[in-house]
Amino acid sequence: MTSASEAVAPNMNAPDLSAVVVPLLKGVIYQESDAALWHALLNLQARARDYLAVLGLELVLDEAEGYAFLRARNGHGDGADDGDATAKLPRLVARRPLSFPVSLLLALLRKKLAEFDATGADTRLILSRDDVVELIRVFLPMGSNETRVIDQIDTHLNKIVELGFVRRLKPAIGAPSGQEAMFEVRRILKAFVDAQWLSEFDARLGSYRAQLQGSQSDE
Repeated sequence: MTSASEAVAPNMNAPDLSAVVVPLLKGVIYQESDAALWHALLNLQARARDYLAVLGLELVLDEAEGYAFLRARNGHGDGADDGDATAKLPRLVARRPLSFPVSLLLALLRKKLAEFDATGADTRLILSRDDVVELIRVFLPMGSNETRVIDQIDTHLNKIVELGFVRRLKPAIGAPSGQEAMFEVRRILKAFVDAQWLSEFDARLGSYRAQLQGSQSDE
């Protein structure tokens, strides 16, 4: 027989809402990185959405791809006047303006991911550092100092790693020192560069190429 105190006692093993909301406010949650946290988020998804909506935030969760992140709801924190008083809430998720080369490299990686998915060969797109360099090298003007160009590409690639769109893979155990760095293009990139944007990719690349050549000629 169950006593009254036992009947109302909370489940001490149940995940707490703050345990999933706080990590979301800090950045992206990946299923592969923390399976327990991911499971807790799925269980508390409805409550988390309601709570975050009060803060002017939207939970973007892709269960198939295994990632979740927050973004500001339309009009929130943008100074837009949509007749809703809550639209004047300050922005809790900071916007991160990207440099032109970083945007270009993200677009090229997104196109590479779409081509990779079309083959249906695997679920993880792994590229070497040289693969990434070759992706963007064709957009750089002839005669550029190659060492300098590659150093710049490394800087842009490190920024993309920092943003979470690409993951640097650890060398295999026993791998020789000096082995070329390898990177995994994370599928969350699809959420930021959608299919409609990708359909206009060729036109955008033409614009990018003109801008890049213009910036190089000004140096």
